[in-house]
Amino acid sequence: MKAPKSFYNWLSITGFIMVVNSLILILILFIFSLVSAQSNAYLGLYIYILLPSFLVLGLILIPVGIVFRVRSKVELVDEPVGWPVFDMNLKKHRASLLKISIITFIFLVASAMGSYSAFRYTESVEFCGKLCHKVMEPEYSTYMNSSHARVACVECHVGEGAGWYVKSKISGLYQVYSVLFNKFSRPIATPLHDLRPARETCERCHWPQKFYARKLRSQRSYLTDSANTEWNISLLMKIGPEHSAMGLSEGIHWHINKNYKIEYVSNSEDKESIPWVRMTNLKTGEVKTFIDEENPLDKKALDTLPARRMDCMDCHNRPSHKYLSAPNYVDNALISGIVPKGVPFIKKAAMEALKLPFTDKDTALRTIASIMNGFYKDEHPEVLASNSARINKAIKAVQGEYQKNAFPFMRADASRYLDHIGHLESDGCFRCHSDRHKTEKGETISRSCDLCHTIIAQGPTGAVSNSSIDKTLEFVHPIDIKDKWKNYFCTECHRALYE
Repeated sequence: MKAPKSFYNWLSITGFIMVVNSLILILILFIFSLVSAQSNAYLGLYIYILLPSFLVLGLILIPVGIVFRVRSKVELVDEPVGWPVFDMNLKKHRASLLKISIITFIFLVASAMGSYSAFRYTESVEFCGKLCHKVMEPEYSTYMNSSHARVACVECHVGEGAGWYVKSKISGLYQVYSVLFNKFSRPIATPLHDLRPARETCERCHWPQKFYARKLRSQRSYLTDSANTEWNISLLMKIGPEHSAMGLSEGIHWHINKNYKIEYVSNSEDKESIPWVRMTNLKTGEVKTFIDEENPLDKKALDTLPARRMDCMDCHNRPSHKYLSAPNYVDNALISGIVPKGVPFIKKAAMEALKLPFTDKDTALRTIASIMNGFYKDEHPEVLASNSARINKAIKAVQGEYQKNAFPFMRADASRYLDHIGHLESDGCFRCHSDRHKTEKGETISRSCDLCHTIIAQGPTGAVSNSSIDKTLEFVHPIDIKDKWKNYFCTECHRALYE
């Protein structure tokens, strides 16, 4: 098929070259993606977004060039510009219409398939986690090691509906700009203020009316003595009431009882400080306002700061991107056996290496190995002589766990992303349950341990104290600190272990 003379101009020819090259490259890369054993985020970016953009641009340039060419010819002969004449009685025009129709149909079908593929690709975990590899590495790595690893990112960050899809893509444009021009924060700021409410995402799977059962939680940690002494504690978590028929009348998940509205005001970006809480009984209309006596808000601040209604994310703030602190991931490595617990002082050696801040991953890995080896060489050479292979195994395991939970390039780790479940390394529950939040009548938000759990077993392996399921043991700290744990928040000591 011979092109019309008006086609032969630099603009149209450039567009035609772009179209042909884009089509060839899309086809080659698509075939490669089908036969390739490994997925590649950048391959999808070229197939579904970048190359189709050049193809469409080329298709636009072809008619634009033709129009300019025709107009320039008409202007030379000083004739009025009119619309092209199309006569269906002429065989040549009918043939042209058929060709244009076939090409248009093929293009529309290909565009529909490409648009859908592009939509699917931009909704994929690969697109979210791997495309901006260095920036998203912390979030992607922790997500892949979470209990939600098979839940697509968009299920929580976007949810259903065209409105939120469009909103997420508009937000994504700014994120692309931030990455291209190095405008992103390190670490990425949280909490995300434009995150969709939990009731529209989380609760589609986690049915709140069925959060009744109490749960037994067993935890083991290790001391930093020569024997790496195991310390056990078993808690009966009062997630719901004793009997499911009582609904959400008590227990931890009482906070989402539909008959009550819990609101709070935070004066910190990370919501670690909550000086003002209001509870409204929606059935009776009773309202109670609790103010932190040690950290009160003045009226101006209270009028300025937004009040937020409490939902799942105020406690479960790291459901898919949980960063473990060094004491926690070393304990887990000891429990699983990848760090041999029979090596004397291995927990202490690991903690010595992990208490330092690092600026990049390679330096961190080298320093961890150097400090752990140096610890035994300088302080316990006899242990190094008899346990060299096991110490090397432990070093590799600690390095591996570090890489899953700490990302120096983005300055992301457990100290930057606090988990509000519990109260050990973040104030968590104690942000409100502090005994300091009081009403004008003197009512407090209690700090009593029994509100959330009972201790049914605790102590070192081989000498564990036990209680019946309906009674609680008084907490015993693994290291004797007398009654200090009753008067201070856990974070005052435990957060210092990794900051």
